[in-house]
Amino acid sequence: MVQGIRRYDRPVGPFDANLAQRVPEPPLMEAPDQARAYSEADFAAAHEAIVDDVVRRHPDLGRGEGLHVVDLGCGPADVTVRLARRLPDARVLGLDAGPVMLGLARARIDAHGLGSTVTVARAHLPDVDEGLRGRFGLVVSNSLLHHLEDPSALWSSVAALAAPGAAVHVADLCRPDDAATLDALVTRYASGEPEVLVEDFRNSLAAAHRPDEVRAQLAAAGLDALQVAVISDRHLVVWGRLA
Repeated sequence: MVQGIRRYDRPVGPFDANLAQRVPEPPLMEAPDQARAYSEADFAAAHEAIVDDVVRRHPDLGRGEGLHVVDLGCGPADVTVRLARRLPDARVLGLDAGPVMLGLARARIDAHGLGSTVTVARAHLPDVDEGLRGRFGLVVSNSLLHHLEDPSALWSSVAALAAPGAAVHVADLCRPDDAATLDALVTRYASGEPEVLVEDFRNSLAAAHRPDEVRAQLAAAGLDALQVAVISDRHLVVWGRLA
């Protein structure tokens, strides 16, 4: 599944043959037309699969009222809304740094009639409102990690926002071992898409982290309790419960 559309303010790629180093990409989708294209893209199957995985790995989430959920890098709030519908007793907050995306997110929330249980707010990680610290029993994120120039911005935010014993579920792309594998993935999953989507997927794969890199990030952040699992030929998930 192609991961979205972004504006590139600097050249990205070509990539070295073994992709030993990731190639960062710009963190925000700031152009309104591009943000809307991402919002309107058909990610239904991929996003529903993420919610399925959250519920499967954390089966006790829906057993009581009062669960607070935060979705980091919520974008247009498609995953946010799907989580809220799956966990109807939860209060869900989406955080994103992009004002255009947040406008699209609010429109989606209103369209689903979820304004009483789902809200969004602007935040540029790792800067989070003091009132949100230690509040959330579930911290989720999808396809944010590979956008961040400094991955510690995500992990320090997870640690700051999570309540004691919180569940964590972070899904993202996984950087291929070499350029040939990257090309094969782009052909397999983006063939026939507009060129801007093809190049976006290619650049997102090159910007992603490998499992051992993520484990090192977690160790540095004091989040060793979380597990890293490769869940497809192009995705990984970080999940578990904090002490």
